[in-house]
Amino acid sequence: MTSTAPLAHATPELRRIGLADLRDALSRGFDDFLAAPTQLVFLGLLYPVIGFVAARAAWGGPLLPLLYPLLAGLSLMGPLMAIGLYEISRRREQGHAVSWLDAFAVLRSPAIVSIVLLGLMLLGIFLLWLVAAQVIYGSTVGAVPHATPGALLHDVIDTQAGWRMLLIGNLVGGGFAVLVLVLTVVSFPMILDRQVGPGVAIRTSVRAVILNPMAMALWGVVVAAGLVIGTVPLFIGLAVVVPVLGHATWHLYRKVVVA
Repeated sequence: MTSTAPLAHATPELRRIGLADLRDALSRGFDDFLAAPTQLVFLGLLYPVIGFVAARAAWGGPLLPLLYPLLAGLSLMGPLMAIGLYEISRRREQGHAVSWLDAFAVLRSPAIVSIVLLGLMLLGIFLLWLVAAQVIYGSTVGAVPHATPGALLHDVIDTQAGWRMLLIGNLVGGGFAVLVLVLTVVSFPMILDRQVGPGVAIRTSVRAVILNPMAMALWGVVVAAGLVIGTVPLFIGLAVVVPVLGHATWHLYRKVVVA
C-alpha cells in the first residue's frame, strides 16, 4: 500500500468526467482482464450459487417467488465480489506482474475491516430488497399459491396483477441498484487504495455521483446492460462481464478521485 496515514481523514479532490473517460475505463478494464483472466474463478463462484437457487426454486415452495429477485439481487453484492479485481488492477497499475491469485491478496489488506463493514452494508441492502420483493409479490399475485415455476410464470405474464408486479418490482429493484451505485461506485476501490474509513469512502462516492450525474448514470446503464447480456446463455457470460466491469470500476475511480 502506498497511502499514508494523513489520508485517512482527508477530503479527496474530485474530477469531472465524460463519455471518453468511461470508454477509456472500459478499455483499461478489458486489458486488465486479459493480463489476469479470472473467468474460471467467477464461474466457480457464481455457478454453485445460481445452481442452488434455481434448483430449490424448481421444487417450488417459498423460494420460488424469490427466484428472480435473488438472481437479480446478486448484482447488489457486485462491488464486494469485485474487491479482488480492484487489487489486481492496483498491482498492475504499479507495474507488478499479476495473476488471478493476486485477487486473494486483498484478504491480507490493512483495509480488510473497512471492506467487511461495507460488505455488511451491501448485505443489508440485499436483504431489504428481498423483503421488498416478497411484499410486492404478496400484494399482487401472491394471493394464490404457486406450486410450480410454470404456474407462477402463467400468472406473471398472463394477468394484470402479474404485469403490475413486474412493473413495481423492477422500479423498486432499480431504486436499490441506484442506491448501491451511489454508495459504492468509488468507495470500495478507495478503501483498498487509501487508509480511509467506510464513512469517508461512502461520502466521497456520493460526492462523485453528485459531481458527475450524467456520467455516473451512463455508467450505471453500462453496468446493467453488461450484466443482462452476461446472463446469456446460462449466465456464462457473467464470467467475463463481471471481471471486466470490476477492473473498469477501478480505473473509473482513478479518473474521478484525484490521487
